[in-house]
Amino acid sequence: MCTLHIEEETHLAAMSSRNRTRTPSPMPMRRVHFGELTLFDINWDDVLIPKMSTYLSIKDLFNLRSCSRTALRLAEAALEKRQELQLSGNNSSNIELGFKVLSRCCRRLEHLHLASCKWLTDELLLPLLNNNKQRLSAVNLNECVNITALSLQPIIVQCKELRILKLSKCQWLTTGAVDALTLHQSKLVEFDISHCGAIGERCLIIFFRKLNKLTILSLANTPSVTDQVLIQIGNYCRELEHINLIGCAAISDYGVHCNL
Repeated sequence: MCTLHIEEETHLAAMSSRNRTRTPSPMPMRRVHFGELTLFDINWDDVLIPKMSTYLSIKDLFNLRSCSRTALRLAEAALEKRQELQLSGNNSSNIELGFKVLSRCCRRLEHLHLASCKWLTDELLLPLLNNNKQRLSAVNLNECVNITALSLQPIIVQCKELRILKLSKCQWLTTGAVDALTLHQSKLVEFDISHCGAIGERCLIIFFRKLNKLTILSLANTPSVTDQVLIQIGNYCRELEHINLIGCAAISDYGVHCNL
């Protein structure tokens, strides 16, 4: 029988003792929980509104507005800084309700396009004009048949930056309104009063003597455009590049030749 020396027995006993002692596992890494980030955590003033909202249409902003209270605040903040409103030809149902939201929120509009909006009235339009009168430079109200000259008052008197005004087929445009334009809006560069039959010849003669910065002018099918009006345009509107006289039956070769 094989026997072990006392030193060997002591060594084996020590090894057995170390094998029974388990080495503790390292502490697991702690995870820091920061919470879930959302779109609304991105800076609104520096990123979302100037960099993202400019690519969203009015319809997109209204869809966003209906998602949550935070989304509503973001959409309305974007509308407040929007510079252009394009609704020409939009006659969808209940658009009046949406337009009231736009009138309340929009504060920095420079370009306003509302041509052929059959639902538009003075009551709807005036609040929007009053909130944006300081910056508006282009207003298109062509074929807006349900507003009156009352809506022109803030445009004529208070829109000091106005350069483009389109009022084609606005039968409510009167001689008095054109006289007021003559007094307050001498910096217009584009003007459209085609198919406006209520304007007198005299007021047009005075108007074109004052508005000598015009470059684009549309007078198509306006019965009060005569040779005398055309002569005044030729004498005073020296920067004119384009003029539309289609359907102006009161002018003759004499008026045309005087401008050549």
